[in-house]
Amino acid sequence: MQGRGRELPWEAAPSVRPKASSTPEGGLGRDEPIRVEETRMWHITLTVAGGAVPPDEIRRALEHLAHDHPFLLAGRYAADHAEIRYWEEARDLQDAAALALRLWGEHRRSAGLPPWEIIGLEVVDRGTWQQRAKSPGGGPVVPGGVQPF
Repeated sequence: MQGRGRELPWEAAPSVRPKASSTPEGGLGRDEPIRVEETRMWHITLTVAGGAVPPDEIRRALEHLAHDHPFLLAGRYAADHAEIRYWEEARDLQDAAALALRLWGEHRRSAGLPPWEIIGLEVVDRGTWQQRAKSPGGGPVVPGGVQPF
């Protein structure tokens, strides 16, 4: 029997994660039901910029980031700015945005990213992303790697 393989994040149904409620003493309350926290997939576009670095260095750093962050879809770069697009799973837009705003700084050292600042952030839910992909004149960025602008 052939399996389809791993489901892509934008195709997956929203996840449901149990979240236990607790008493002030730190234990579960006997009469309290376990609350269920639903998460959704969010499409993130993060734009960063700063002082110029050799394009080969930023390409290598973005490729390393893609290895560290497996849902990275695409990256574009120039000597002084870059844009990455990826999927993030989060409860709501605020959580997705907070995770996205931390991504560059948290991976700066491990991926060898330049000390650039975040200059742009777009967070849209899966439905909005899919609607844009269907509209004429502006499909999504094609997945498949890091490329220059």
